[in-house]
Amino acid sequence: MSDAELNQRHNERMAKKKAVVDEKIQQAQREQGVLVVNTGNGKGKSSAAFGMAARALGHDMKVGIVQFIKGASSTGEESFFRRIPGVDYFVMGEGFTWETQDRDRDVAAAEAAWEKARAMLSDPAYELVLLDELNIVLKYQYLDINTVIADLQTRPEMQHVVITGRAARPELIEIANTVTEMNMVKHAFKSGIKAQKGVEL
Repeated sequence: MSDAELNQRHNERMAKKKAVVDEKIQQAQREQGVLVVNTGNGKGKSSAAFGMAARALGHDMKVGIVQFIKGASSTGEESFFRRIPGVDYFVMGEGFTWETQDRDRDVAAAEAAWEKARAMLSDPAYELVLLDELNIVLKYQYLDINTVIADLQTRPEMQHVVITGRAARPELIEIANTVTEMNMVKHAFKSGIKAQKGVEL
């Protein structure tokens, strides 16, 4: 096939694609707050969520962040977002569950974190709320799933929420607007490379 034929074929395909995309855009005219869930065993769930937080801040939106589970060590995202106006940032965990090995303590930390989250979810001033590693908390039943879902469903109409963590509960997936499952193909840790600043920390 000649270059001219390849170019013509490409243009025809892109014209058809544009027509399909334009029609979908035309059909999606409603504005509302969306519930986004990033889950799966692959890397990037929190990274993607913090990217959304940065995007919201670029639009001068007020952002609230509550980190469940994490908390035993400082991260780059915490250091960065704490310096940015318009962000309320709370690290409420006591470290990974395999480190604490104390369910009562983990439940108490999760409940305290949810009180922070609930305050944000009831305040329309927060335009985006990031609940990092909430899926893990729900997986281990540190919080009541029905309470969490009720609070999410009664939040302000235009408030966006992003939830991260492996093993998202089916009940949460059911009410979410956008769900992404990140699958691991390879991970440096598997080959003996430790977690490093700027990549995992």
